[in-house]
Amino acid sequence: MNEEKVDIGDTKVDIQDKKVDIESVLSEKGSDFSVKTTVHIHRLFEKFDFDEVFGRSAVMELLELKGSGASKLLSNLVQADIIEPVSGHGKGKYKFKK
Repeated sequence: MNEEKVDIGDTKVDIQDKKVDIESVLSEKGSDFSVKTTVHIHRLFEKFDFDEVFGRSAVMELLELKGSGASKLLSNLVQADIIEPVSGHGKGKYKFKK
């Protein structure tokens, strides 16, 4: 039982490190996103991290955006060099750049 508690603590530390990672990515790119867009980026990153591939429908569902809003967000993030298109997972799939 005690060991499980330790594992949970370690996981929280990892999550915190990931938040720092996306902050450094955003500050490196120097993009002037609105507060709302920055919140969207954080929510996407918390869900998908650097490893998971996602598409427009996942963005629509997670952020409760319409198709056009999700598409615009994705294209802005690609232009800002924050996410990159991924091949081999179907059309319109992306992941966060490290």
